[in-house]
Amino acid sequence: MFKKFISFWAANEKIITLIAFAIALVYPLIFSGRYYIDLAIMCLVYSLLSLSLNFITGYCGIVVLGQAGFYGIGAYTSAILLTRFGWSFVVTALVAVAVSFLFGLIIGLPTLRVSGKYLSIVTLGFGEIMRIIELNAIGLTGGPFGIKNIPHPDIFGIVLKTPVSKYYLILALLAISIIAVENLTNSRAGNAWFAIKGDEIAAQSIGINTHKYKLMAFAISAALAGLAGAFFASYVNYIDSTSFTFETSILILSMTIMGGLGSIPGSILGSIFYTVLPEVLRFVAEYRQIVYGGTIILAIMFKPDGILGGFNLRQIRLFENLERQKAARGEEA
Repeated sequence: MFKKFISFWAANEKIITLIAFAIALVYPLIFSGRYYIDLAIMCLVYSLLSLSLNFITGYCGIVVLGQAGFYGIGAYTSAILLTRFGWSFVVTALVAVAVSFLFGLIIGLPTLRVSGKYLSIVTLGFGEIMRIIELNAIGLTGGPFGIKNIPHPDIFGIVLKTPVSKYYLILALLAISIIAVENLTNSRAGNAWFAIKGDEIAAQSIGINTHKYKLMAFAISAALAGLAGAFFASYVNYIDSTSFTFETSILILSMTIMGGLGSIPGSILGSIFYTVLPEVLRFVAEYRQIVYGGTIILAIMFKPDGILGGFNLRQIRLFENLERQKAARGEEA
């Protein structure tokens, strides 16, 4: 069944992608209410965050528990530049990406020397340190009062004040990020990341500089999270440290695992699941967490690698090539 599914995807990849993008484009025309637009925007924000974590966890096999730290760095960088210097959103978003990338390099240089649970604990500590700094650096971040009156995003002088315009902005940012991740994972660096995830020692034995490639993936993952933070700050017009807690990191990790590690569609699906399900279960508010947790347990029991675990275009193409090779040899597919 799964083989048929991935064969169908491979044969209709461009059509499926265009249909999904077309649905996203017309969504505000079908569901025009403020509630539905805001819900869709948060789905897209979390999709970008899940994609950022999937880049390091799904493709490189490194579990990060402090992704909210980079999310917060991007948000605060953009918010500070917007409110204090009056820079445009495009510039502040680029600076937020650059600063988050730099922090990824700084944090990754020493921490990526360790592995496994020790690395995860270090990233957890980083996320908590960033939260404490955001909470206590009153002169820079506003401390517990946060940063207020953050301007709406503007694109080359056009101010995006309406929820629909902001929806299309985050959709565009997510689309650009997906294209970038897809190209990166299908590059020479992508081959190295897949090799490291499969067996780091074997990757080292064939001459791959594993620390270099892990550091690169870590920094790129941080940059994508910073981009999500930059948009989030302009979207809500107010931020404080409560938006970038350990719980946020766990939520992003849960989305990534639920959707499927190493899967771009899985990142989006997991984000939609975790964003929409709590809203759907509002009618059973007293038992919502029980139903919520039970759903997650069932998913882990029957699909531990996530709904679309390991499902990415690279694997589809590899599978199709193997099938063609078998057919050429006259073997049974």
